[in-house]
Amino acid sequence: MKPRQPVAAAVGQVRIIGGKWRGTKLPVPLSPGLRPSSDRVRETLFNWLMPRIGGSRVLDLFAGSGALGLEAVSRGAGQATLVERDAALARQLRESVARLGAKGQVQVVQADALQWLGQAPAGQADIVFVDPPFAAGLWAQVLAGLGPHLAADAWLYLECPADQVPAVPAPWLLHREGGTREVRFALYRRAAATLSPDHNT
Repeated sequence: MKPRQPVAAAVGQVRIIGGKWRGTKLPVPLSPGLRPSSDRVRETLFNWLMPRIGGSRVLDLFAGSGALGLEAVSRGAGQATLVERDAALARQLRESVARLGAKGQVQVVQADALQWLGQAPAGQADIVFVDPPFAAGLWAQVLAGLGPHLAADAWLYLECPADQVPAVPAPWLLHREGGTREVRFALYRRAAATLSPDHNT
């Protein structure tokens, strides 16, 4: 008789959709609030980021399955830091990174994202992904703590419920946005950058 699976056992999969690991499946464990970005949303996002992804330094807060951060490295990002509070999810992320042979490029940090932002050394991330559990309502707190960890011309990806769009403070300027019936997703650029905001999708 097979032993019962733990609560964090994989109940689904999400695939990397582009780059050197294209088609690789990442396990999606059963965990409260875990909601990987859909293939459609990620394809749109990385089309937007295509000119900027090569060699970039990526910060993926609330990493979950790792779909965003690992997709970025698959498509040419130079390095990525994946921050995940849940111990089982962090362990699964480390296993995925090892399976991909990406330990030299990808760091997995088991930590609460807000605490990590307040305690980690300042960094120079070029792209940051912010897709927290929707029910927690953490967008404002995360945005307030990002500054020391970002390059002057960093890009910010923000995902939220379609009917609960958070206020995004200066210095962020909207570059692109899109949505589904349930989700609004948007890409912002820091005002220090020279590129003018583009409000077209």
